[in-house]
Amino acid sequence: MKCKFCGADTKVTDKRESPEGTRRRRECLKCKKRFTTYEKPEEKEIVVVKKDGRREHFADEKLRLGLIKACEKRPVPIEKIDNIVEEIKEKLSKKGKEVSTKMIGEMVIQKLKKLDKIAYIRFASVYKDFKDVSDFKKEVKSL
Repeated sequence: MKCKFCGADTKVTDKRESPEGTRRRRECLKCKKRFTTYEKPEEKEIVVVKKDGRREHFADEKLRLGLIKACEKRPVPIEKIDNIVEEIKEKLSKKGKEVSTKMIGEMVIQKLKKLDKIAYIRFASVYKDFKDVSDFKKEVKSL
């Protein structure tokens, strides 16, 4: 890497992992000034294909808020919700550049079914577009 002060080559004097990525302490071979750089892998951009065909960027915060709403007033720690979001995000990034809302919904349904039955029913009622009480009864029986 080139020195940010004089443009000459640099050497790495220290390297360690940090929450921001790989932290490298560098020293210029010419002017001897030191500076720090951070390196982290570029995240693959995920595009979500909506039911009506529109496309938008995947927003993990929208997924997180949906899970929080489903788990409202339930004994589910926020850490578990964050873990689900990260797991789903990781799986989606392996699926390809475009994913459907149906795929995301199915992943959420599977996670909630294992985590909390009430949160699962809440999410399913919106996701599966329940029309009346009989839809709720069918879903509860399937549990």
